[in-house]
Amino acid sequence: MNEFLNQVWLDNTVRSYLIVVLIILFVLIVKRYIAQSVAALIFQFVKAVWKDVDRKTFTSLVAKPLGLFLVILVSLTTLYNLRFPEILNGNVYRVTVKEFIHSIGSLILIVSFIRLLLRMIDFISIILHIRADRTDDHSDNQLIVFFKDFFKVVLAIIGLLMIMKFAFGLNVGNLLTGLSIVGAAIALALRESLENLIASFIIFFDKPFSMGDTVKVHTFTGTVEKIGLRSTRIRTDQKTFITVPNKQMVDSIIDNHSQRTQRRGDLRLETDLSTSPSQLNQLVVGIREKLKNRKEIENFTVLLSDISSSAFVIIAEYYTGPITGVEFNEVKEQVNFEILKLMEELDIELAGSSTDVRIVKREA
Repeated sequence: MNEFLNQVWLDNTVRSYLIVVLIILFVLIVKRYIAQSVAALIFQFVKAVWKDVDRKTFTSLVAKPLGLFLVILVSLTTLYNLRFPEILNGNVYRVTVKEFIHSIGSLILIVSFIRLLLRMIDFISIILHIRADRTDDHSDNQLIVFFKDFFKVVLAIIGLLMIMKFAFGLNVGNLLTGLSIVGAAIALALRESLENLIASFIIFFDKPFSMGDTVKVHTFTGTVEKIGLRSTRIRTDQKTFITVPNKQMVDSIIDNHSQRTQRRGDLRLETDLSTSPSQLNQLVVGIREKLKNRKEIENFTVLLSDISSSAFVIIAEYYTGPITGVEFNEVKEQVNFEILKLMEELDIELAGSSTDVRIVKREA
């Protein structure tokens, strides 16, 4: 038996092959338990930072990529202990087969490690979302989504540099130096995109609006559905979907309707010149009573504003609470009907509603 195990196949003994196969099979069998055990250790550390962590969610997100990473790590470490057969070590485009396989292994290991870190970022964002949902400020949620995507992009760039360094043996330092010159030229060409990126940071920290707010920018009014790295997406009141660059959202005058404290209603009445002063006084007092009796209206102003050659002008301004547009329109309609009914009771006509035509016969 020892003679068989000591036989050399492709520069390695049979015993070495068996040890490698047994170790890999063992890791494949127990990877689930090892991953859960390691995940439990990490969970204890995470729980010390965030008390309200859900272990089931953490395990479902982290255990599977962690198990895959451990299998790849152990398998590659075990395989590297074997000697690569010289008979198979040919050249592929001026690169030996051994170097090529080594690069593929490093690539797989780095990709699995970056994938594990991406899952960790997803888990952290879930925890932060749970905490943010407990507050009334929804701006924290959009901040979490923004930085989640931002850190994923940064992690992907780091992973790409690691692959270039460890998998393909490139000098990242010289590469970054060369890319810095190219990056300066690209930055000038992409100046507008960089301005939008900086504007997105201003939006998140200054918080002029949040997702779900109704805003008016330029001539468009709608609800903010998403704030991205380059642009803000708005669902207009016409149910269309527009994309506004973040730079314009920062530089433009934005009317945030969701932040209003009151809604204003205006009413302008021009009564006929035949209306007597007592009727005008009764009309002004009556309008004040109508507005005072409505619980939706918080404050108001009613006055005889102007006396012109064609009409008496009465101005009424009233303010409701921050109710919805539908509710405000209902209040406005009811107020108008009540004032029309009051004018009918006082026998007051609007200016221009009736015209008297007189024919005067001139004497010969």
